[in-house]
Amino acid sequence: MKFSIKQLAISAMIAAMYVTLTFVFSFMSYSNVQYRLAEALTILPIYSPIYILGLFIGCILANLQSPLGPIDIIIGSLTTLVASTITYFIGKSNFKYKTFLIPLPTVILNALVVGVELHLMLNLPLALNIIQVGWGEFVCAYILGILLMKFIESKKFLKNILTQN
Repeated sequence: MKFSIKQLAISAMIAAMYVTLTFVFSFMSYSNVQYRLAEALTILPIYSPIYILGLFIGCILANLQSPLGPIDIIIGSLTTLVASTITYFIGKSNFKYKTFLIPLPTVILNALVVGVELHLMLNLPLALNIIQVGWGEFVCAYILGILLMKFIESKKFLKNILTQN
């Protein structure tokens, strides 16, 4: 895929927002009980596939601060890439209740992948990790993500800006 300068700039802004939210709230953005507020942004690919790149780069940069190091930089960021791509396709679908499905890839994939990652890296109980990471993702990606999506949908000018790239 070839990106225009405008699309790259938009991706950079999304990445910067993701990193800023994660770093400012770093005290609650890492480990098995995490509330990464930036995960609310993972609904953005429903408006354009360009947001997938911004989220992926933002996650890579945010995970540079992760206590799990290179494993989280690679695995965590690839999980965001896959989840964002699935979110994009859900957004393009005609599913009846897609509003409620849009945040699910982020919640489910992060709960499973990061839960296993924490289990293997820190020897924490697997089931508990999955539940704890899943809960944080549910709060941030699902609840805050749907609220963000509803806000965007209620502001025609904002939705137009997000879809014109």
